[in-house]
Amino acid sequence: MQSYEGQFLVASSLLLDNNFVKTVVLLVQHSDEGALGLVVNRPTSKTVKELWREVSDAPCENQSPIHLGGPVSGPLMAVHAARKFAEIEILPGVYFTAKKENLDQLVVQKRHPLKIFAGHAGWGPGQLEHEIEEGAWTVTSASAEFVFFDGTDLWEEVTEQHGRSLLESVLKIKHIPEDPSVN
Repeated sequence: MQSYEGQFLVASSLLLDNNFVKTVVLLVQHSDEGALGLVVNRPTSKTVKELWREVSDAPCENQSPIHLGGPVSGPLMAVHAARKFAEIEILPGVYFTAKKENLDQLVVQKRHPLKIFAGHAGWGPGQLEHEIEEGAWTVTSASAEFVFFDGTDLWEEVTEQHGRSLLESVLKIKHIPEDPSVN
């Protein structure tokens, strides 16, 4: 079995499940036992500061949005760039944690990029592989730039980048200009 750990799952435009329409999922873990991922492009209107008042006595001034990581409930989780608080290195320079003591430290630091997630996406043994075969997901390389992207449409950006790399690979093109009319 090929592991897709540290890769993005990009929802196909044919995927109509409301939980995953136009989502980009970072796969944190993937093995024969199943997969765990976090939707990185679903910010909520609730801030880390607001949530922290509900779950911790530790002070927190972080105004970043909480992200809806997927439809499966569970502990709060974070993807961040602070090696000191890492439980798993997902890809170079991008780490995962769910331990409360690490989360308490991460939400008050301002030096490293951070996303906090409520919920996650999960797949049982063979389920994700089946969904990929059915065309629900495209697997593509993840990057720290896109994991911490806070622009308006990450799905569009990742889809465009994946399409470009496919064209370059299939057609053996070295560079595709942003505007093909300048060719």
